Amino acid sequence: QVQLVESGGGSVQTGGSLRLSCAASGNHYYSYTMGWFRQAPGKEREGVAAINNFYCPYYVDSVKGRFTISRDHDDGNTLWLEMNNLKPEDTGIYYCASAIRWPAASQVLRAHSYNYWGQGTQVTVSS
Repeated sequence: QVQLVESGGGSVQTGGSLRLSCAASGNHYYSYTMGWFRQAPGKEREGVAAINNFYCPYYVDSVKGRFTISRDHDDGNTLWLEMNNLKPEDTGIYYCASAIRWPAASQVLRAHSYNYWGQGTQVTVSS
């Protein structure tokens, strides 16, 4: 089994920054693709960023230039999301996810591509 535990959420004002972390344990392997998703109240879960085992990043257009996804180079089991210039529309619960199979580029930010999920961490951006 795989466990994913997020940390680093919080409340900031518009323009602020936060850094999220995700620690993977259990039968989690370097080859897995990992990603960050978010869900705002009343909205569907949205893919924010993902990174594969070749450290190739993918971003949703709304966060490009503001968010950076990264992953440790030792065992690939720690994931980060550096979020800068935060906006109120970035508010939501942020989830870490891991995919056993490498999703196609067109599917890498789709929730159905991922097998394991963390419990989420709240990010609130006030204006």
